[in-house]
Amino acid sequence: MSTATPETGASGAGREAPARTRAGGALLLDGKAVAAKVRAEVARRAAEFATRHGRAPGLAVLQVGQDPASSVYVRNKRKSSLEAGIVSFAHDLPPTTGEQEILALIGALNRDERVDGILVQLPLPKGVDADRVMDSVDPDKDVDGFHPLNTGLLAQKRPRLRPCTPFGVIRLAQEYGIALTGRNATVVGASNIVGRPMALELLLARATVTVCHTGTRDLRAEVERAEVLVAAVGKAGFIPGEWIRPGAAVFDVGINRTAAGTLVGDVEFEAAAARAGWITPVPGGLGPMTIAMLLSNAVDAANLRAERGKSVTR
Repeated sequence: MSTATPETGASGAGREAPARTRAGGALLLDGKAVAAKVRAEVARRAAEFATRHGRAPGLAVLQVGQDPASSVYVRNKRKSSLEAGIVSFAHDLPPTTGEQEILALIGALNRDERVDGILVQLPLPKGVDADRVMDSVDPDKDVDGFHPLNTGLLAQKRPRLRPCTPFGVIRLAQEYGIALTGRNATVVGASNIVGRPMALELLLARATVTVCHTGTRDLRAEVERAEVLVAAVGKAGFIPGEWIRPGAAVFDVGINRTAAGTLVGDVEFEAAAARAGWITPVPGGLGPMTIAMLLSNAVDAANLRAERGKSVTR
C-alpha cells in the first residue's frame, strides 16, 4: 500500500524577465527563465487561495515502481510544488502493484477534499491499462490535462485544464512575442500527450496546422514550409537542421540521451539554430515549462473546485 506524505513550501522572490541570447542566428527561448516567472505567479495565486480558503492547494503525485527517468521527474515536480506553496501528497507504490489497487487509490484521491490535483506518472507497469487508469482520474483534478473530457473541451475551444507541454509552448511563444495567428504551424508527432493536443492549442491560437506522423509521405516538405515547428518524436536529431525554414520558430519537445550521456532534442540543434528565428534549447527549454504549467493547472483546479463548491451550496 502507499504512504501519503503531505509537504508544504513557501514561495520565492520574483524572477527576472526571459534572457534574450542567441545561438547561431536564432534567439534562444529560455524555458528556465519563463518557467521561473510562471512559478512565481503560481506561488502568488496559491497564497491567495490559501488566504481565501484556509488551506493550500493540494497535489497528489502517484508513481508505480522506480523507473529512473520517472523518479527524477517526480522529484522535480514535488520540489517545485513545495516552492510554489502547494501541498504535495506522495504516493510511491511498488512495481508489483496491481491495476485494481491503483484504481482504488485514485478513487480515494478523487474523494479527498485536500487534493485538488492528481498526477499519475507514466509509464505504468506492464499489464496495467494506462488508459483505464488515466480515465479514472476526476476530470476536475486532472492536472495533466489528459482526460478525454478536458481534451474534448480544448477541441471545442473551451479550454479548462490543458495538457502541460503544449500549454507551455503557447506560454513560451507569448512571452517572446511570437505571433501564431495565421502562421503555418507544423507538429511532428501525433501522440495523445503532446502532438494531438499541441495541434488543438495551435488551432485555438488561429494558426494553420499540419500534423505529421508515420503516414506522412514527404516530411521534409512539410517541415520546410513551417513558420512554426513543434517537434515531438522522441528521436535524437530526427529533424535535420537544413530542413528548418529561415526565420522559423522551433519548439523542440524531445529529450533524448545520447550514447555519450548528453541530452539532445529531436531537432539537429546547431544547424537549425543557424537558420531559425527562435529555438528552444535542450535541456532548458520545454522541460521546465512543462512542470511550471503543471503547477499552474494545480492552482486552476483548486480554484475551479472551490467555485463549483460555492455554486452547489447556493
